[in-house]
Amino acid sequence: MVNADLEPLIAVLYRAMYEAIAAHSRLGINIVVDVGHHDAYSVPLGILPDCARRLSGLPVLFVGVRCPIDVIMERLRATWGSSHAAADSVPTPVILWQQTVHVPGFYDLEVDTSQLSPEACADVIRRRFEHGC
Repeated sequence: MVNADLEPLIAVLYRAMYEAIAAHSRLGINIVVDVGHHDAYSVPLGILPDCARRLSGLPVLFVGVRCPIDVIMERLRATWGSSHAAADSVPTPVILWQQTVHVPGFYDLEVDTSQLSPEACADVIRRRFEHGC
């Protein structure tokens, strides 16, 4: 959990990042951002709605990236080793992330990385842009 004293800084850092994203887009630079949003702070910070407002009028898709927790844990163990998490346990931070990152869960598009390769996910997103956001 984030120290409540740092939470106002988190909101400012997200605003700064999304202003930079918007500036790049306005200059015609295609940009992909891989970032999760949640509002599980000591008080809701409204980060996602604020970020969406900053991108208003720009070609943007909010993509929900889904993956079952058992696949996430399999990938985590393969990357970091079995000592990172016991074979039958899911660390609390992973559970909390999975519970909070998809709230409210309104996306322009969703992909499931347990069903599609990274290349296939990128292709789904590209095709959506080609047919209009």
